[in-house]
Amino acid sequence: MSSDCSPTTHEIEEGSVFAPKFDDNGLLSAVVLDSETKQVLVVAFMNAESLAQTRESGKVTFWSRSRKKLWMKGETSGHVLQVKEILVDCDQDALVIYAKPAGPTCHTGRTSCFYRKLDPSADDSAALVKVKT
Repeated sequence: MSSDCSPTTHEIEEGSVFAPKFDDNGLLSAVVLDSETKQVLVVAFMNAESLAQTRESGKVTFWSRSRKKLWMKGETSGHVLQVKEILVDCDQDALVIYAKPAGPTCHTGRTSCFYRKLDPSADDSAALVKVKT
């Protein structure tokens, strides 16, 4: 590490030190994929506390920007996301989490929060088309 105890760019990009880079709001992006199907399940945000809780419990926990509180996926439905692996991007400001879902991930009851695709040729009033999840 550098003399001020902060990891250098080289250490962040090439080393083994975990030094997550949170944005000005104290958040980083987390993309959760099904560990078996590799389907994208949900994209949300984590703060230091939700990341620590995820690592400690093995269950994906986010920071809810709208509710301003921790939110463990499945805390009310029971459809938790059990962590299988966490990948960290090159500058440590985003995570990809492979998880085993215990049921539907989306609050709409769908497998994934990504159940529509954008038709680039359609007018915005009819641009979203449902896909099988």
